[in-house]
Amino acid sequence: MPTATSAPLTKAVLTEALTGLAAAQKTLSPWLFYDARGSELFEHITQLPEYYLTRTERAIFQKHAPALPLHLIAPVTIAELGAGTAAKTGIILNAFADHQNSVLYQPIDISASALDEAATSIAAHIPNITVRPQVANYITDRYIIERPPNHNVLALYIGSSIGNFWPQEATGILRNLRGHLQPGDFLLLGTDLAPGDHKSIATLLAAYDDAAGITAAFNRNILVRLNRELAADFNLNAFAHRARWNAAASRIEMHLESLTAQSVHIAGHKFTFAEGETIHTENSVKFTEQSLTTLLTHSGFALDQTLTDANHSFAVTLAEAV
Repeated sequence: MPTATSAPLTKAVLTEALTGLAAAQKTLSPWLFYDARGSELFEHITQLPEYYLTRTERAIFQKHAPALPLHLIAPVTIAELGAGTAAKTGIILNAFADHQNSVLYQPIDISASALDEAATSIAAHIPNITVRPQVANYITDRYIIERPPNHNVLALYIGSSIGNFWPQEATGILRNLRGHLQPGDFLLLGTDLAPGDHKSIATLLAAYDDAAGITAAFNRNILVRLNRELAADFNLNAFAHRARWNAAASRIEMHLESLTAQSVHIAGHKFTFAEGETIHTENSVKFTEQSLTTLLTHSGFALDQTLTDANHSFAVTLAEAV
């Protein structure tokens, strides 16, 4: 596992911090959230009453996963980007384990502790599964999807993670994934849907600004990480968590707002903040049917079917590599 002292990881963190904080709108990439503590906090977020995304996606899996193997030519190996602890993935793995003698599962995640938890849990609860985890940042690092002879690949990118990125970044992630696949392989993509009659903006905002303050702690943890790994001097009490709805871009934005005029130092570089100035830490794009189709088409996939909950709040899309 890369640690805080591993040179490649520290360099990547430093480069991201120096580049993002020098921009007119200061930014930090969301992959910086996921150190060990950040991964723990996110798992907590997924269990909050306000955070409907995880339980809604899980319900879609529970309803439709048994039929998923019928859409692919067996045998199938499964690879997952940003797997975390793979809490929902077990539903899909169980479905495929029921249809073939053995399943190779390749979770890819930046957090080794999350992958260890996933491997232990899957081995204990699902028979005929071989787990080969890979510690990698699927955005900045090279990763490998192993393809046993005569196997097709089902790539999972669930949990609405694709919505965390700028449009060009999201397309780049899926195009990179498409480069690991062959025609006839499939992608299963989880996306949160745009607000409307079925879901209010207030519901969206609550999911990213929960009453218990767990999302606020998750957001500030990015500063904790920079202080620890880069010897930065962020005053955590001088930054407040903010969640905003950007209607024009159809996304929730998370920011860290400076509560006072202040300066922060990182590796010999000084960054000044005006009172009220923010660091934009995360987007969470909410998709329409058209924007989802456009993303997949531009990334080398053809939409096969889209599964939603009864309220049309969240979508799980099966798309074929073309």
